[in-house]
Amino acid sequence: MERSPLDFERLDVYRCAIDFLALAVRITAHMPRGHADLRDQLRRASTSIPLNIAEACGKTGSADRAQFHAIARGSAFECAAILDVLLRFGAVAPEDAEQGKILLSRIVAMLSKMCR
Repeated sequence: MERSPLDFERLDVYRCAIDFLALAVRITAHMPRGHADLRDQLRRASTSIPLNIAEACGKTGSADRAQFHAIARGSAFECAAILDVLLRFGAVAPEDAEQGKILLSRIVAMLSKMCR
């Protein structure tokens, strides 16, 4: 029997957020020692994006949904800034940071529309 996906699983923004989370997991697994604070912050912020998108789908009011989409959007911006910091420290490969920024740009664009 085929499983019916939950509403949030159908959303392109959710799938992009999961793709970014997978990239963030890979980035943090290969970060050099001495960056535990940024590793933890990137893990938490990248996890926050899909979790808040999913939680928004469970809300019945449009204001509640917009609030959770706004939180997810803020976490996406935070992840972009963390990638910039990691680049300055030489703690992330430039191609990984670029791939992450491309995904985050898509996520932010979609969430910006969903916040309205």
